[in-house]
Amino acid sequence: MSQPKRIHALDIPVPARSELDPDTQAYFAKCDEKIGFVPNVLLSYSFDAKKLRGFTEMYNELMLAPSGLSKLEREMIAVAVSSINHCFYCLTAHGAAVRQLSGDPKLGELMVMNWRSAELSDKMKAALEFAAKLTESPDKIVEADRAALRKAGWSDRDIWDIAATASFFNMSNRMAAAIEMMPNEEYHGMAR
Repeated sequence: MSQPKRIHALDIPVPARSELDPDTQAYFAKCDEKIGFVPNVLLSYSFDAKKLRGFTEMYNELMLAPSGLSKLEREMIAVAVSSINHCFYCLTAHGAAVRQLSGDPKLGELMVMNWRSAELSDKMKAALEFAAKLTESPDKIVEADRAALRKAGWSDRDIWDIAATASFFNMSNRMAAAIEMMPNEEYHGMAR
């Protein structure tokens, strides 16, 4: 359960586990059990149980709930968006997830450095191009962008999930940048 000495740049202390409400303590215990540590993004939100709950409910719904997108595809969207935003926290954490889910350390690194260099299906490339445009110039999204996704094989429900995942990580990247959130050390060695 190691964490860096500094989780973020704000003077908002991370509460001791014993000070957290029972639901948060149980959630953190589940993190310890499943991945061996509590991600610093969760620790950063832990000063306010309501904000933490809102963040985790949205994350879990987007990344773990049934979808036409696989868990790996959603993680790849997170990494592509985070790469554009230069989000150290999310590139480290979600790059590790891509390595782990794909079983391919090279893919995880390509996604972090330049996802356009990775060998991806045309369908996945279309999703990532859409997520990139939504990140860089959301005011320029037009029907032709949605039509390109449909032509690549994504359903309208999938388009919603692609957009929701990209949007969530744009928000998360901005919060991480604003408070200079640092990733857990464990992420750096995962699935290498």
